[in-house]
Amino acid sequence: MPYTYILQCNDGSYYTGWTTNLAARLKVHNEGKGARYTRSRLPVRLVYWEAHPDRSTAMRREAIIRKLKRNDKIRLIRSLDKCNQFETGGSHDSGNNDPDQKTGRNA
Repeated sequence: MPYTYILQCNDGSYYTGWTTNLAARLKVHNEGKGARYTRSRLPVRLVYWEAHPDRSTAMRREAIIRKLKRNDKIRLIRSLDKCNQFETGGSHDSGNNDPDQKTGRNA
């Protein structure tokens, strides 16, 4: 199943992407083999995700989320705290669920 997701980077910025396997993609990002943007901002943590019926829907949603301003992304993250429901055998959370914890450049 395709997903659109938001990662919070170590510098507090946000990265939006899509994938068919959230656990594997998060692992790739944190191994420094993911997107160039996240490689220098490790570790990253999953703060939001949405499931979609097909890849094209996930990709369209990614494009919409990427265009949102930082405050709108924070509202989106707070409105649906799905991160707590995601199970992969381990926690992706650094312990602080506050998206305003760190401030970085607008992502």
